[in-house]
Amino acid sequence: MPSADRRLQPRRKPLQVRAELTRERILTAAAHVFAEHGYAAGTTNRIAERARISIGSLYQYFPNKDAILAQLLIRHIDRGTWTGADRLSLAPGTLRETVQALVRDAIDSHSEDPQLLRIMIEEAPLSQDLLDAIERHGAVRTAQIRDLLTRHPDVRVGDVGTAADLILFTIEMNTHKLMAAPGSVPVETFATELADMVTRYLRGD
Repeated sequence: MPSADRRLQPRRKPLQVRAELTRERILTAAAHVFAEHGYAAGTTNRIAERARISIGSLYQYFPNKDAILAQLLIRHIDRGTWTGADRLSLAPGTLRETVQALVRDAIDSHSEDPQLLRIMIEEAPLSQDLLDAIERHGAVRTAQIRDLLTRHPDVRVGDVGTAADLILFTIEMNTHKLMAAPGSVPVETFATELADMVTRYLRGD
């Protein structure tokens, strides 16, 4: 494993409920500290104080704040499952509503803390665990979208697999950009325009 990856590896893998709760307290405290103070000033001492544990206890779980931020981003990625896909109507004429639901889900999953989202995007160091999480998330989301496109009667694209990849990248990258800088475009305007664009592409308009 490259030395950079070892530097980002959590030191302790929780095997008991108490250890897992402590790890989650550290991550939750770090999210608040980074959002309130920024990444440069979001020291491990501040994180430990917010989590109400000693700095020594924090270092039992994470070697540094880079490793903590990397785990926050991995957790964010792993939580981004589209849970409403199975409830969508696939009747003729409903493609716009299907795309709108996909766009709305992406917005909702990135709307909790814009400042933390911006820090994770700009500051999180690259590691193999992060690359694995991105690949894992992409495979699940692409499979969901590909399944919907395959079954929806309104879809008119040459290659459904390629279309699913393009749609996922387009929606997620634009949503990341918007939610990391809220106020640049009204969210509802963004959602409407993005859904219209993707719908036109899928219908072959």
